[in-house]
This record gives sequence, structure tokens and C-alpha cells, in this order.
Amino acid sequence: MTTSARTARVPSKPLVLVALLLASFVINLDTTLVNVALPTLTRELGTSTSQLQWVVDAYNLVFAALLLTSGSLSDRFGRKGMLMAGLLVFGAASFVGGFAGTSAELISARAVMGLGAAMTFPATLALLTGVFTSRKERALSIGLWGATAGVAIALGPIVGGFLLERYSWSSVFYVLGPVSLAVVALVARFVPRSRNPVHHRLDHLGLVLSAGFMGLLVYTIIEAPDRGWSSAASLGGFAGAVFLLAAFVLGERRAAEPMLDVRLFQDMRFSAASVAVTVAFFTLLGFIFLITQYFQFVRTYSPLSTGVHLLPVAVSVAAGSTVGTRLAVRIGTKAVVTAGLALQAVFYFWAAGTLSPTLGYGTIAAQMVVYGLGMGLTSAPATESIMGAVPVDKAGVGSAVNDSTRLLGGTLGVAVIGSVYATLYGSRLTGSLPAALPSAETDLAHQSVGAAFGVAGRLAAHGQAPLAGVVRDAAIGAFDHGLGVGCVVAGLVALGGALLAAVFLPAQPPRQPVSEPRPAGSTVSAAGR
Repeated sequence: MTTSARTARVPSKPLVLVALLLASFVINLDTTLVNVALPTLTRELGTSTSQLQWVVDAYNLVFAALLLTSGSLSDRFGRKGMLMAGLLVFGAASFVGGFAGTSAELISARAVMGLGAAMTFPATLALLTGVFTSRKERALSIGLWGATAGVAIALGPIVGGFLLERYSWSSVFYVLGPVSLAVVALVARFVPRSRNPVHHRLDHLGLVLSAGFMGLLVYTIIEAPDRGWSSAASLGGFAGAVFLLAAFVLGERRAAEPMLDVRLFQDMRFSAASVAVTVAFFTLLGFIFLITQYFQFVRTYSPLSTGVHLLPVAVSVAAGSTVGTRLAVRIGTKAVVTAGLALQAVFYFWAAGTLSPTLGYGTIAAQMVVYGLGMGLTSAPATESIMGAVPVDKAGVGSAVNDSTRLLGGTLGVAVIGSVYATLYGSRLTGSLPAALPSAETDLAHQSVGAAFGVAGRLAAHGQAPLAGVVRDAAIGAFDHGLGVGCVVAGLVALGGALLAAVFLPAQPPRQPVSEPRPAGSTVSAAGR
């Protein structure tokens, strides 16, 4: 390196990796960081239950709707620029959200954060695969990328709990602003520029239809548990999403320069791996939904303590991700991903038969290690398979497809498992609560196990300890019932994913790739915008 220009074009790969992993870490951290502040928002902002839902869902909805659009635009205009702009939008919106005085202001800030996340996240993976081009290098970098995601999701409750115990709820939002700015500086210094070297026309119809399809689908899934999965609104939403998807596929097949070559889905390294990622994140977000309630309500852990007790998952996801991608290169993606999904199924069936208020934490930690290893062995090798099947000049939109499957799977996991749990919790509680309990308290207890424990606490405070004990026992029994069946559902989904991976996912990429999907001459420009 004799000139600064050459140094800028060929930076140290470890520093590139650190910068991109930190960018991914910031976005993933927010997934669970904000959730621990929700009870505090109810007390200090007067946020209703529906508004709390939208504090989370406004972010997810915008994130999902704009992933493919942002990935495509980053391929066209420059991935590094899109990444930096996305981090700035994300950090600024989070910092502004800390000043929110009403729930509406906070929800608006969360929606803008979703825009920043959509601009940022696909670019991180696309830039990684542009810098680390050999399969071994790519596998290692994607393994670390997957490990970072797992660690960030598990650390969210720890960081959030720490901040809430010492500062106001606003600190959860303030902290992401300067952190994002610091990561922008690292990206600006160390990450090379990258974009499609061949200028294509923008596929405006594809951009609009992809955003409409993903936005409507995720919105319908979010609302389905409250509206009913078979309600007219839900069925209409799903039908509309199918229509937009069909229009998108038809439009992409006819487009001279499509945003996404839908023929990629004929490649099982792409489509079967996408299904595996969807299933993995279905189980992950379902797991977080169930286990956080178990820890906080049944075991009465604080948010900070809950995060600390989740550390076995973080460590094992990191280990599984880094080892899994290396194993996939040596023994094949099929074996590794199938084993990972099978381990997730084992965890859920094991948990369904053992979780109780008195179960020792040592057993719970062992179960979480099994789950975390399964998650790591699934998601990172499947992601490496997806990115290995995508043309270099479409790395951004290929990464966005991978990210969309993660978000879609996670949203489905919370909605489906949450619906199963809530239905069974309510039905079991109805038959268990004492007839002497006032109807208002009965209705409140049906809202959640936490609300039921609140009812029991008030009864005990008013000298009705025997009745309080009955209510508490009824709530725990109903929770255990819903939790157990929810675990069985998640286990069956993971088992189905393992069978699909075993049948359809190729073990290794072809030795002699055809011109599709990696056309000759497709390279990533280091001198792009």
C-alpha cells in the first residue's frame, strides 16, 4: 500500500468485518432492547395495550415493507452509502424518540427507525459477501454475522434492564443515537464502496409491489391474533398479499431488468435455505415470547435478571453460528441445517414436558444451550447458502430476501405461538378460577398471566389470601398448559423444517456454476458510490 487511495480501496479485512458486524449488532440489539421498556411506558406515558403493540409493530411493519426496496436501491446506488444513511436515520430517530411526550410521537419515531433498519440491514450482509469472496471466507464472515445477531438479541434485555434500573425509559432510546453515529464513523473509515458495476434501470413496479406485498402480509399477521385468523379482515389481508405477490412475480418475469430474478427460487440452495431461515426465526421469536414471560411472571425475575438468565442462548447461538458455517463447507449445508432444526425441535419437546415453576435453572440452561446450538447451526449456514446462490450484482436484494425471511418468520412465530398460548391460557383459566371472584377481576385475569398475578396481589393485600392463592395457582396452571402446547407447536414446525431441509436442501454448491445466477463478468466495484 503506497498511497492513501489504494489503502482506502483495499482496507484491512478484519477492520471491515468489525465495522459491518457492529452495524448489524446495533439493528439486532433494538429487537429486544425496546421490549423491556414497555411496562415502564405504560406507567409513565399512559400507553395503552394497543399502543404498546404499535411501539413494536410500527418498527417491524416499516422494516419489513422496505427491505427489498432498500436492498435493490443499494445495489443500484451504492451499498456503503445506503448503510451509512440507514444508520444515521436509525440513530437520529431513536434519539428523537427519547424526547417523545406522547405515545403517538414515540410510535412515529419507531416507524422512522424501521426505515433506517431497512436501509442498513441488507447492506451489511451484501458488503460482507463482496469483501469475503471465497467460500471459506464467506462462510466464516456470515457465521460471525449470525453470531452477532444472536448475541445482540439476547443482550437486549440485559442492556435495557440495566438502563431502566438506573435511568428513565428515554435512555433506552437515547443510547442508540451516539452508538449509531460511532458505527457510521467506522464504516466510513474502513468499509470499501460497493455497488453493481453495470447500471440497470430501476424496476419501479417491482419496488412498489414488493413493498405492498411485504407490508400487507406482515400487517395482517400482526393483527390476526386480535381480529381472528379466520375473520373477514384477516382473510382479506392474506388474499390481498397473495394477489400482490402474484403481481410481483408476474411483473418480475416480464421485466427486462427485474429487481429480483424470481427464477432464483428454482434453485434449492436459495429457496430451501430461505424456508429454513423462516422456520429458525419462527422458533426464535416464539422462544423469546414464551421464555421471557416464564422468567418474569412465573420465576419473578426482573428484566435485567431475565436477560442474564438468557445468556446460555446467546453464547450457544454464537458458537453454533461460527462452527455451523465452517461445518457446512466441510460436510455439507444439508446435514448441518437439518441437524440444527432437529435440535430446535428437541428443545421444544423437552421444554414442553419439563417447564414448571419449580424446574431447576440448570436444566433450563441445558435446554437453552440445545436450542441455541440448533439456532446457530440453522440460520448462519442457511444464510451462507442463500448468498452463495445470489448473483454478485444482486447481493443487496439477495440479502434483503434473507432478511425478509427472518422478519417474516419471527412475526409469524410471535403471532401463531402467541395465539395458541393465549387461547389455551384463557380456556383453562375459565374452568379454574373460583366463582367467588368478581367478574371485573376475572376479565382482568384473562388478559395475561401477569395481570392474573396482579389480581392475586391485590386480593392478598386486602386480606383475601386464600382466594389470592387459588387465583395464582389457576393462572400458573393455565400458563403451563398454554406454554406446553405452544412449545409442541413450535417443535412440530421445527421438525417439519428439518424434514424439508433433509429432502430439498443441496449439500454443496455445484462445482461448475452456470451463468445463472452468477453471470460472467459480474463483479463488485470497489470504486462505486
